Amino acid sequence: MKALRTLLLLGFATTTSAQGSPPATAAAPGCGADNTKFEVTTAKSQHPISKPNPGKALIYFLQDDSYFENMPRPATRFGLDGQWIGATHANSYFYISLDPGDHHLCANWQNFLGVRTTFKSAATHFTAEPDRVYYYVVSDFYIENHGPATIKINPLDSDQAQLLMSKFAFSTSKAKK
Repeated sequence: MKALRTLLLLGFATTTSAQGSPPATAAAPGCGADNTKFEVTTAKSQHPISKPNPGKALIYFLQDDSYFENMPRPATRFGLDGQWIGATHANSYFYISLDPGDHHLCANWQNFLGVRTTFKSAATHFTAEPDRVYYYVVSDFYIENHGPATIKINPLDSDQAQLLMSKFAFSTSKAKK
């Protein structure tokens, strides 16, 4: 009987500890490899807008730092289905073409901000339809003495997106080697 109790307790302890430990590589499915960083260039005089290629979808990524009261402002890299695809910096945007279907998005601050942070990454998913345009905005928040800095990613209405893009810079980026 004592051996049975010991066996049951050991089995319970093993199951409990396995459930309580997150995997060592837990990450949102949209994020890419942690060691990928981007060089970002912005052009305030450019405000390109595009339409999707036939049978494809188009997605715009915007970074809104209107409520980020600190310098430096974050450079934000964007991931799609496990690969980093580009980056923005301080009120800028870029766009890419993509295949229709289910997609996972991720946004992540790639630089040290010098302030306390709660979340440096945000994630979501969506289903892209052919010939449609999507807009996602990363909102960066930090107001001095009002808590830690944080990042959020949300879909954005097309009218609001176009208004922001008319004021934001166009961003180009390339992965650092």
